[in-house]
Amino acid sequence: MKNRKDWLPTEPDLKTVCNTYNDPIYILSQAEIPAIILRNAYSPEQCNGLINRFTNMGLMRDETDINSADKRTRIDIGTSLGNRGSDKERFFAHAEATHHLFQFLFDGYENPVKLIYQSLAALAPGKEIRVAQEPNGKKYGPAIFRIHYETHSYKPHIDSVKYRENRTDYAVYRFEHQFAGVLCIQNADESGDSTQAILHRCLWTEEVQPFIKGETFDKYAIKNNIENCQVNLEQGDLYFFSTRCIHEVPPVQGTRARIVLAVFIGYSPDDEQVFVWS
Repeated sequence: MKNRKDWLPTEPDLKTVCNTYNDPIYILSQAEIPAIILRNAYSPEQCNGLINRFTNMGLMRDETDINSADKRTRIDIGTSLGNRGSDKERFFAHAEATHHLFQFLFDGYENPVKLIYQSLAALAPGKEIRVAQEPNGKKYGPAIFRIHYETHSYKPHIDSVKYRENRTDYAVYRFEHQFAGVLCIQNADESGDSTQAILHRCLWTEEVQPFIKGETFDKYAIKNNIENCQVNLEQGDLYFFSTRCIHEVPPVQGTRARIVLAVFIGYSPDDEQVFVWS
């Protein structure tokens, strides 16, 4: 059995990562490393400024309002293919509105969406990084803010338009690999757990699916000595990982929301384009 500390992310910045690996995104696709972590990629002060803007614009609820009638445990600012993809016409109409919103939402701040795309370009040398689009030119959402409140969590799962959602009628289905990029805008509690995800060294297969569906993956992982990596982030940290690796997110604790800016990424080694969407 391998030492459980053998499977470690590469970090802390683009220069170090790109000096370590000639083609970091390919290494990530092979699950040779659990994640690429870029520390302090975005300013914490600007994170706080954006949160205040979102609150003032009514895009998220005021965290100081304990009597708010809004009891949702997750609020999105952006367009989710996973949640909206069953109706293509409405999905692309919503994505168009998101593009319009993002044209002015970051005025006065460094654009955090551009930061993710620029970082990805450095990690995928020779590739064209672009917002995912259909052959008819309709664009997907470029990124999404996910705001999670108390108790919200994600059990062991994968994210995949190919293996989970089977979205054969979308252009992003063509890619062999799918990744996620996640920028930490706010941790749930300054004094609490900063774990953003637990990544398991286990790529999804049909064999694993019954344990995910039956919510017994934890027992399967112990029985099969599957390594895992706990990703702890501070405000402004950005990381990338393969969403075919079984992963989970612990529950939000405390009254403060966990806020991230997230993208999905479609990649194939022999494809000149890398598609990014939410």
